[in-house]
Formats: sequence, structure tokens, C-alpha cells
Amino acid sequence: MKFRTLALHASAWLLLAATPLQPARAEVSEVRLAQQFSMGYMQFAIMERNRLIEKHAKAAGLGEVKVFWDRFNGPNFMNDALLAGKVDFVSGGVPGLITLWEKTLGTPQEVRGVSALSSQPFLLNSRSPNIKSVRDFSDKDRIAVPSIKTSVQAVTLQMAAAQLFGDSNYSKYDNLTVSMSPPDATVALVSGAGEINNVFSVPPFQFQQLEHPGVHTVLNSFDVMGGPHTFTVIWTSRKFREANPKTYKAVLAALQEATEILNHDKRAAAQMWIEQTKSNLTVDWLYKIVSSPQVQFTLVPNNTTKYSDFMYKVGSIKKKPASWKDLFFPEIHGVQGS
Repeated sequence: MKFRTLALHASAWLLLAATPLQPARAEVSEVRLAQQFSMGYMQFAIMERNRLIEKHAKAAGLGEVKVFWDRFNGPNFMNDALLAGKVDFVSGGVPGLITLWEKTLGTPQEVRGVSALSSQPFLLNSRSPNIKSVRDFSDKDRIAVPSIKTSVQAVTLQMAAAQLFGDSNYSKYDNLTVSMSPPDATVALVSGAGEINNVFSVPPFQFQQLEHPGVHTVLNSFDVMGGPHTFTVIWTSRKFREANPKTYKAVLAALQEATEILNHDKRAAAQMWIEQTKSNLTVDWLYKIVSSPQVQFTLVPNNTTKYSDFMYKVGSIKKKPASWKDLFFPEIHGVQGS
């Protein structure tokens, strides 16, 4: 009897030894990323098409990680989704990051940037012939932006107003702004119907607008910022980063690889973006935009503190970062950002 028991134990150990051990998963098995409507997220199209997050997650020993891509209009909806745990990474203009950074500072849910995505201008276009500059807006005009007061376009318009009329008048045009997605705003502008006669937009929509007779540019964001600036960034919570360090690094590695792919062959990248977004734009037309001298796809933050300094000065935020590094997690601190 004793021999038989020992034999059974031995068989059991042999069976266990022959069975491959499954690594314990301490990190998430699914990752959700959110983006908005523009060409500021071209790396995301490359990452999705080439399954780059899945690739780097597997290389990090995380096994099969499922990746989901969501789309929102404006930073408010995305930030709400991030805080609610419905998405893990969100992306948008710098003011959206700054707003949530200040709101969550010092909490377990504290939010910081992962990296920049691109530096490129966005244009305020008008169909009204009498509007030649920002000075010409009247109470009868309406300006479509992705989100009133909080989107990068809305804050840049406030900065332009402050430069022209003084800091105390930074909100001079807030009552003229209307929340509208870039695709819908473009239709509203070029149709000539309805109250929207100006759109502070994003590429590629801003360039599509300019192809219509009578539509012209009133303001370039580079003029407001005094030169090139980061257009889009990606951010997440400290809670997610600390609980999922390998997943976080896999996402950053995927971003780096996608940026290299994009800059190596912008025509091929344009084709990927068209296919992933199901756009009806031509590759030649889109390639002309992404290869423009003013467009740079880079993970390096540029002029981000100009936004935080302004938002603090006018009272939109009560605390401001001492430097751009306060806004971003340490993994990106080695670059020459601003």
C-alpha cells in the first residue's frame, strides 16, 4: 500500500514536470487607447495596422495582449473615460493633458504624459470675406472647435485674444465658440448653411476646407505660439503605469517604432492612415501634407509649458508645472523637450 501511494505521488510529479508552466499574469491582458479626429495620430494607425503593441508586449513576456482603439471628439470625453477606467491611454492637445494633470496631481490616479506625437500647426479658417484676422470677429460669428474652452484650439484662440486685447480679455471670443467634431465642422463651413462660418480645425480637414472657394486662413497656431509646438500628446495615469510597467514600456516602444516607420516612408504611412481610417483622400494629397516642412512626427515635447504658463496666468489652472518634465513620466525625460 505504501509503495503504491509513493508510486502515485511520483506519477503526479512527473505529470506536473511534463506540463508547461503558464506564467502568472500580473499585468492587464487588454489595453485600450483613445484618439481624436485628425492626422495627429498617424502613429496609432501604424501601430494598429502592424500590431506593434502586441509585438512589444509579447517580447516583454506578457503573452497575447488584446489592443482596442476608441475615438472621441475633444479632451473632456476622453479624460472622463480615462478616470472611469474605460480606457488606459488617451491622446489629444497639450491643454487636455495639463487640465487633467492639475486635477489629479498628488492622487493615485495622477495623470502625466507618455510622450508627444507630433508638432504641426492647426489653422483657423473662415468663409466670411470680411474676416481677415482675429480682430474682425463679431458677435454674429461662430467658430467651431472640438471642445469649447478646453480643446487646444479653444485655448490657442484665448491666447490669441490675450495677445491682441490683453490678458484680462483672454475669453473675449469664448461665447463665439461651438463644440463640433472636425468632420462635421468642415461640412458646416463649406456648405454655407447654418451659423458656422469659421472653424479652428486640424489636419487633414483644415486643408480640405481651403480647397473650397472663399475659404481662407485667419490664424496659424505657430504664429500664436511664436514657432513650432507640440500638437498631439498621449497620456495615462500613474496608477496604470505602476501596476503595468511592462505594458507601459511596450506601448512606448510601439510608439517609437511607429514614429521611425512613419518618418522613414511617409508615403507608405499616408497609405496606412487612409486604410485604417477608411478615408477617401488620395495618397498623393495626404503625402503632400505629411511631408510639409511645418509637420514633424516626434515624441519630443515642444513648447508645452507655453500652454501651462498661459492657463495658469488666466486662472484656468491653479497649479502649473515647473518644467515640461513635470507633465511627463520619466521614460521620456532624456530628450531635449520644452
